[in-house]
Amino acid sequence: QVQLVESGGGLVQAGGSLRLSCAASGSIFVISGMGWYRQAPGKQRELVASITPGGNTNYGDSVKGRFTISRDNAKNTVYLQMNSLKPDDTGVYYCNAEVVATSTPRLRNYWGQGTQVTVSS
Repeated sequence: QVQLVESGGGLVQAGGSLRLSCAASGSIFVISGMGWYRQAPGKQRELVASITPGGNTNYGDSVKGRFTISRDNAKNTVYLQMNSLKPDDTGVYYCNAEVVATSTPRLRNYWGQGTQVTVSS
């Protein structure tokens, strides 16, 4: 069993900051890519940011220059620092990880339960 647990969501005013964390636990052999996605009501889920084990990053166009993704491989944890938040950043943020579990040699995507981020104007 592999679980991803997010934390750090909440309500902030426009221009404020939040830091999200996601810790993977369970029968993990190795974790490859990790990332954050978000979904607003009535919209498709979209990539926010992703990061490789070596630290290479990708960002969605709407968050470039404002958000920073990082990871601690020893802790199996990925972070998302969100600055200069806008009302359009509001949504449910989901953690994602590509994991090889000890029970199988196959890479699989795992998802957290989601954490709500609300930015007021």
